[in-house]
Amino acid sequence: MKLAVVFENENIIAFNKSSGLLSVPDRFNTALPSLFHEANKQYGKLWMVHRLDKETSGIICFAKDEATHRYLSLLFQNRQVAKFYLALVQGNPIEPKGTIRAPIAEHPVQKGRMCVRQKGKPAHTDYEVLESWNNFSLVKLQLHTGRTHQIRVHLKTIGHPVVADPFYGSGDALMLSSFKRHYHLSKEAESERPLLSRLALHAAQLQFKAEDGTFINIEAPLPKDLNAVVKQLNKWNKAF
Repeated sequence: MKLAVVFENENIIAFNKSSGLLSVPDRFNTALPSLFHEANKQYGKLWMVHRLDKETSGIICFAKDEATHRYLSLLFQNRQVAKFYLALVQGNPIEPKGTIRAPIAEHPVQKGRMCVRQKGKPAHTDYEVLESWNNFSLVKLQLHTGRTHQIRVHLKTIGHPVVADPFYGSGDALMLSSFKRHYHLSKEAESERPLLSRLALHAAQLQFKAEDGTFINIEAPLPKDLNAVVKQLNKWNKAF
């Protein structure tokens, strides 16, 4: 497995994790591929600083030594890292920019899922619409807190769940026929193949100060699958 390195210096290395790859080994099946295992196998001893959900693509940072790991862990813990995501969402937010403040807690019934509850932990997300099409939007989000599934829960709360989100949206794959007028299946194809069948969420940018005071800006461009969807939306789905 070839890992995509998006940043590296003498203390830090960051990878662009692909969707579907675990951040850390599965507790019940350690044979499943994970970024942690592959990174340590290919680059020697590394310390993971933070994680992403399996289906979320994007930046994950590793420290090359224990001292850097302690420093970066404190940055994340004290919310001194600016974290930006890109998401393709259902619908079009009324306001092009906004702030979502809604406490998040474990769902009282559905195991493994989160929900907005007044007794939950404070959660704060800012969003900005970058592009809009009929019934879809590309949104940039900044996380100010790091609750489990925070972006996904907050976007559901405002009525614009992430495309293909099985927990907080319909979970349906995105099909070209869902927005291309007069779509016809080719004679050679038995059924339509989805444009996107994974969670349309990508960790796109991290910003922080290194221990020596250097400003670090790490970026991971929109993955090929999401970029292909944007191109199809621009081609077939009239933009606002």
